[in-house]
Amino acid sequence: MDHRSQIREFLTSRRARISPQQAGLPSYGTRRVPGLRRAEVAQLAGVSVEYYSRLERGDLSGVSEHVLDALARALRLDDAERTHLEDLARAAGPGSRRRRRPAARAVRAGVQRLLASMTGAPAFVMNGRGDVLATNALGRALYAPMIDAARGAVPNHARFIFLDPRSRLFWGDWDRAADDTVALLHAQAGRDPYDKDLTDLVGELSTRSEDFRTRWARHDVRQHHLGAKPFHHPVVGDLHLTYESLTLAADDLTLVAYGTQPGSDSEDRLRLLASWAASSHSGDDRAREAAPEPPKRLA
Repeated sequence: MDHRSQIREFLTSRRARISPQQAGLPSYGTRRVPGLRRAEVAQLAGVSVEYYSRLERGDLSGVSEHVLDALARALRLDDAERTHLEDLARAAGPGSRRRRRPAARAVRAGVQRLLASMTGAPAFVMNGRGDVLATNALGRALYAPMIDAARGAVPNHARFIFLDPRSRLFWGDWDRAADDTVALLHAQAGRDPYDKDLTDLVGELSTRSEDFRTRWARHDVRQHHLGAKPFHHPVVGDLHLTYESLTLAADDLTLVAYGTQPGSDSEDRLRLLASWAASSHSGDDRAREAAPEPPKRLA
């Protein structure tokens, strides 16, 4: 991913969505492109047209906090978009090509124990690319379709959503899940534009999925700290789950835990999923116990 292109396309996409009327500006003549002109953004931000044009060409090096504040106001950026702009500016600064501390590729034993202790809620740990690095038993049961689709590799939200047709049955609102996943990848690209694994993932999905390419071109970014998601699980049916995301700052990872509304059908179905997970695990254990020992190798 080219960092200057990310900056240019993010800024142009943000000004294209704002009309002069929304910005409180008069509109004269026919406009060739939607949204604000560069000169209008410069006027709203209190900078020269030449300076804003330099920024929109992808050069955020040396930009001040004051200018970032003014741009955020002029372009009506929300909190996630403002953070993304700050990340893009930080990555454009001196020494930016020195990779930030990479996220952990494995989950620490203490985090594994924390996951295991969460017996009543599906939970998992993922990195900024959407790789699911660890789950508890109920999380493994909930995400069984995604885990099975990975065929022994590390499950990844984006690969499952855009490359596996089963995802359209699993996600109760596939379009929203797809939008959210791409927005998370864009945010990660702003934080760490030189992450080769992320670049490879975006390249793979861009090559293989028109749905992904269309969404990636929008340059939307979002933060997902809490909310609700619908699922259609192949064993227990429809689930409407709330979620909370917790940052594991020591590892640059995120722990996500799901819950249900008390007394809801989803609460009953989550209990059923827990029973199914326990019986499946017991069945796997019995199968391993009944399996004959492998033959000893001859000397």
